[in-house]
Amino acid sequence: MGSNKKIFICGGIIGLIAAILMKFGNPANMGICIACFYRDIAGALGLHGAETVRYIRPEIIGFIFGGFIAASLKGEFRSRGGSSPIIRFVLSVFLMFGALVFLGCPLRMILRLANGDLNALIGLIGYVFGIFIGIQFIKKGYSLGKSFNQTKISGYVIPIFAIILLIFLIVKPSFISFSTEGPGSMRAPIILSLILGIIVGLILQRSRICTAGGFRDVLLIKDYHFLWGIIGIFIFNLVGNLILNFDTFHIGFANQPIAHTESLWNFLGMSLVGICSIFLGGCPLRQTILASEGDTDSGITVFGLIVGAALAHNFQIAASPKGVPFNGKLAVIIGFIVVLFIGYSVIKNVQGQERVSKEVEKNA
Repeated sequence: MGSNKKIFICGGIIGLIAAILMKFGNPANMGICIACFYRDIAGALGLHGAETVRYIRPEIIGFIFGGFIAASLKGEFRSRGGSSPIIRFVLSVFLMFGALVFLGCPLRMILRLANGDLNALIGLIGYVFGIFIGIQFIKKGYSLGKSFNQTKISGYVIPIFAIILLIFLIVKPSFISFSTEGPGSMRAPIILSLILGIIVGLILQRSRICTAGGFRDVLLIKDYHFLWGIIGIFIFNLVGNLILNFDTFHIGFANQPIAHTESLWNFLGMSLVGICSIFLGGCPLRQTILASEGDTDSGITVFGLIVGAALAHNFQIAASPKGVPFNGKLAVIIGFIVVLFIGYSVIKNVQGQERVSKEVEKNA
């Protein structure tokens, strides 16, 4: 079987699993959403006060377990990091702002589109536009630097964090709170979510599927390999929804579950997500799997996403089906300014280092 067919099937399984999770209780058009799931976890941990979005999502735990298992079995688990961690944290916070203004991560954008939500098409155009902008920085030398081997325990932080979350999910200590209404109260059974999450984690670790990487490679080097994985997610989820979730399948802009129709901010929110994903080296889904493999830079990104979700709800940045609040619009605008400034500064630093290296070589 060719590599494109394999990654298409890998993506297809993920899309089908998303439809199954939706069928068994996850919110409509949200079988899987990395941004929404980290937001729910932040709420369950008491990091924000939105009562309708609190739950420790077993799927996230499963993704981390699956990625860790696959990486360990293949000898690919390695503690590494040290590539501009503070910048990565800031980028991940603004990525989450953009995602929660759109109301979904890039994966949920694909899944929303597969269930007929045309607002996601606007988001997709914005996401590709943001990736295109990020590519222009890459062409000019953008890089957050090399990662280095870290102490072994550093690589285990995210898998250990996942174990702690699982304990909290099962034991439900008094300081953990779960929603009794709203999206946070809509969930598939824990065992099913955990098992399917592990399967998705295994597939993602072996296939390296990344929504940002798929579009980046098409635009930058005309390589369509990862795009086939994204297409697989869309097609299989579409078919799965038509079979399992036909009652919620609805083509149009209005009356879509957990979505709004403010097209400009759907576009700009996902544009910000696209730029941040390129600057970080992967979308939230890919960052989660890299963190499970021992990449501490991606671990910092995961924690940045959680903090970003908490800030988004504490400061009324996150959108709702009613629309995007003023603070959300302001946060996206500030996000563009900060993120583009980071990109410009990194390029100038890289170019400066290259000039110094050339001068040293010339004088040697």
